[in-house]
Amino acid sequence: MKEEVYREMEVKGLTLDPLSSMPIILLKEVAGRQTIPIWIGILEASAIAAELEKITLSRPMTHDLLNNIIYTLGAQVIRIEVNDIKDNTFYATVFLKKGRGKKEIAVDARPSDAIALALRSDSPIFVSKKVIERSRRIDLSGKAGAEKGNWEGVLEKLSPEHFGKYKM
Repeated sequence: MKEEVYREMEVKGLTLDPLSSMPIILLKEVAGRQTIPIWIGILEASAIAAELEKITLSRPMTHDLLNNIIYTLGAQVIRIEVNDIKDNTFYATVFLKKGRGKKEIAVDARPSDAIALALRSDSPIFVSKKVIERSRRIDLSGKAGAEKGNWEGVLEKLSPEHFGKYKM
């Protein structure tokens, strides 16, 4: 069985699709030049934006609660992996560990939730090489009115004002 190759990535920013107004999270390779967009929901974008901006709320959001539960149970998030893309839908796994020498626990998750949790737990984000390659061929019909497979064109049309602070 061939072992999957993963690249460490970081959240480069959040932006809005200029035509559909759907939030897009941009992940950029830490030791490279690859960037991938993932269209996410508005609630997840809000949770990610709050953490990126270090906004402290009076009560914990869902991702804060989940992180607190994991910590209280004596476990920790050790990494997240965006590991597949099927029919333009990304898939991710959150990896947890409890105690020294214990086996890793893998939990299926949406990438947006996994990324929000990774940011809160200061855990690394990895994306499989196959997902990076397949994301270049995402069918964007219906997303920003773009031509099939041309997400680079969508990103190139974004102005600098689209990046920076994400406003809700």
